[in-house]
Amino acid sequence: MIQVVKRNLYQGLVAWKEKKASFPGGRKPLILEGARQVGKTYLLKAFGRRHFPTVHYLNFEQTGTLAHIFAPDLRPHRILKELEFHFGHPIDVHNDLLIFDEVQTVPQALTSLKYFCEELPELALCCAGSLLGLELHHGAFPVGKVEFLHLYPVAFEEFLQALGDQRSLDALHGFTLKEPIPPLVHDHLWYCLKNYFVVGGLPEVVEAFAKLQDSPFVAMEAVRKLQQDLLITYLADMAKHAGKQNSMHLERLLRHIPEQLAKTQDQSAKKFKFSGAIPGLQGYARLAGAIDWLHKAKLVMKIPIVNRAALPLSAYAKDNCFKLYLFDVGLLGALSGLTPKTLLDYAYGSYKGYFAENFVAQEFMASGVSHMYAWNERTAEVEFLRDIDGKIYPIEVKSGWVSQAKSLRVFAQKYHPPCQIILSGKNLQIDQRTNTHYYPLYLAGRLPLMEG
Repeated sequence: MIQVVKRNLYQGLVAWKEKKASFPGGRKPLILEGARQVGKTYLLKAFGRRHFPTVHYLNFEQTGTLAHIFAPDLRPHRILKELEFHFGHPIDVHNDLLIFDEVQTVPQALTSLKYFCEELPELALCCAGSLLGLELHHGAFPVGKVEFLHLYPVAFEEFLQALGDQRSLDALHGFTLKEPIPPLVHDHLWYCLKNYFVVGGLPEVVEAFAKLQDSPFVAMEAVRKLQQDLLITYLADMAKHAGKQNSMHLERLLRHIPEQLAKTQDQSAKKFKFSGAIPGLQGYARLAGAIDWLHKAKLVMKIPIVNRAALPLSAYAKDNCFKLYLFDVGLLGALSGLTPKTLLDYAYGSYKGYFAENFVAQEFMASGVSHMYAWNERTAEVEFLRDIDGKIYPIEVKSGWVSQAKSLRVFAQKYHPPCQIILSGKNLQIDQRTNTHYYPLYLAGRLPLMEG
């Protein structure tokens, strides 16, 4: 598995540990969210081993009897006594780490976090869950009594770390707007990016590729096999947590995303069309439940489309107008049935734009951008709008070296942004005449670059 120090979120865990629990607004129980298989459990355990003398780990899904501990009442001191009996050793509330894994399976355990926060703030308590988004609507959730961190699939920079490609990491960290990227470096990073399009960011898949990278064919075969196995796991989760009939709808909807985007003619992802997504169900009202389930399970990214570029952008978003991306670009390839060679040759027709956009959306999410929007007015559309320091930046995504951006010019003429950004296969370049910044796609997670 990828070393814990190579996940960027690790520093967020360290910052949480160092908060003073006794101070107002200090440390609260932490919930680590994220889709299944993104490495939450591994990260928490490794963090605990490194920073605490003892880690006490509970998996509520594996051990169903643990739910009984929370049945009588939610008094933290009583719960700890029973947990000590379960572990067979004491829990030092001042120095140890307690982990509740798959906490969504025991709603009372979620509710108990409120009382741990109020009555035992000195205890370092972390929780992990894969389907927490489906539980947050429950009235017993400890609103205001917990902190959240979200773990996403391995980002491109973390992917390079996992491969031991330190020279590329050093280069990424050194880029500024002052000068273009050396062609040799640019070509190498573009090659790495195409590998990432195949592998994606699920830790188990990245680990397999890293171990086998000296034998590219064998590595890619192993990657696809693991991705197909993981897809089966996600589908099994749907059947378990959503019921047989609903899970069939969810699977059809999930598979329909790449099918729908394959029909795109101009290589750019469009508004999600509801017609034909699930046989027998038409319109947003009939599909909203399935879409929300996939979104709350973190399996898809839902990007609202706005028809006006003014703050707050959320005011111009409509419930039934959005784009859908898969949470992992590697699984997108597996779900689409595209071979690794097709992706590595970078000759996959209308999928080009969608793969590039999916990658950019992932990189934005992983870098802490929680709210993203697309823009569409009449015939003009821009893939992403970002609110950076109270100013709206339009970002267009091009899959290769084509950099014509008619819609971006329309946007700039109407809204006069600080600059306009194009992410593509082109090298780093600033066009002072049009105030356009050209960034290579692999820099998506580092926007905006500084002047240096």
